Amino acid sequence: MDIVLQVLLFMLIGAGIGFIGGVLGIGGGLLAIPLLVLLQNMEQQLAQGTALIMVLPAVILTIRKYNQYARIDRGSAIAGAASASLFTWIGAFFALSLPSSTLRLIYAMFVLAVALYYFQQSAALRRRRAPATKQAADYPRWIFAVVGVLAGLAGGIFGVGGSVIAVPVLTRFLKLSQFNAQALGLTMVLPGLMVALLTYASHGQVDWSIGIPMALGSICLVPVGVRLAHGMPEPRLKLIFACMLLLIMVLLLLKI
Repeated sequence: MDIVLQVLLFMLIGAGIGFIGGVLGIGGGLLAIPLLVLLQNMEQQLAQGTALIMVLPAVILTIRKYNQYARIDRGSAIAGAASASLFTWIGAFFALSLPSSTLRLIYAMFVLAVALYYFQQSAALRRRRAPATKQAADYPRWIFAVVGVLAGLAGGIFGVGGSVIAVPVLTRFLKLSQFNAQALGLTMVLPGLMVALLTYASHGQVDWSIGIPMALGSICLVPVGVRLAHGMPEPRLKLIFACMLLLIMVLLLLKI
């Protein structure tokens, strides 16, 4: 493929992923990884490392836009980010030691579990009135450090996905709104994403020629996605999230 056409193609793919990531608050990496596996026939570890290049700037921009709509509690985010960073590093080394097919299967099962959870949550919210929500400031900081441990392990093992663990915990157990949980979850995993990218890159599991165009495309449509998410009813947002995760799982299983 001509280099210019390749750059344009991956910019367009990145733009679409950035929009979806802005809507769902997941950074877009969960969708980028199976696409890289299918389109480029990448090994799972290489796809995860390459996706991190796109995810990092997209997450930074997404956090900025989320913070404009709902102020993120910095103390809670810092507590979660500190533990997430350490456990991201641990998880990344574990992932790099696994066979690619094994990691892909584990990744698909992880995504399926999260998708089923969000289907259940969406259905439950449609059947009853929305429960009263709380704020991150209502809880002690150590609770967010525990959430950061779980998010960090997921982010390290799967390259991305720490916020996919953090958001359900924040909504289910701490009763944060979906929008606020997405904003806080992404903020908590941001430093861990940097750790993961450095770890994967140090092991040669990053393709910069693909990741950089995807990153440039992604940041163009992230603000549009966040703006759409802000005005979307919570049950619908969770349903879309679940459907997207189910699609991701199917794409991954096609390569196993």
